Amino acid sequence: MQKYQGGCHCGAVRFQIETGFPELTTCDCSICLRKNALMVKVHESAFQLLAGEQALAEYQFHTRTARHFFCKTCGIYPFHRKRVTPDYLGINVFCLEGFDPEGIPVRRTVGAGMD
Repeated sequence: MQKYQGGCHCGAVRFQIETGFPELTTCDCSICLRKNALMVKVHESAFQLLAGEQALAEYQFHTRTARHFFCKTCGIYPFHRKRVTPDYLGINVFCLEGFDPEGIPVRRTVGAGMD
C-alpha cells in the first residue's frame, strides 16, 4: 500500500489516500464521460480529507445516491462517493501528486446501463 496526497487545481481541496492501485477505472455514465475521469477505488477508511471541506460543492443526479464533489473555486473533480458501494470513493488519479498511471490495468465500468 502506498500513500498519496492530492488536491484540486487551486489547492483549496487537499486529501490523502492509501492504495495498492490494483486497477484504475473509467465509467461510461453521462457525468464520467464528460469529465473524462480515470479513477482508483479506495475504501473510506483509506481516505482522509486534509483541507477544503468548505470549498467542496456536491452534485447528484439520477438516483441521487452517488455524491460527486467539485472545488467551488477551480471546478476540478477530485473524488466522488460511489453509488453501488457508498463506503468507497472514486479518486481522480490526475489529482494525485507524483502519480503516473502507466502500466496499471484500466477496467471500463458500466454506469450508463445501471437502473
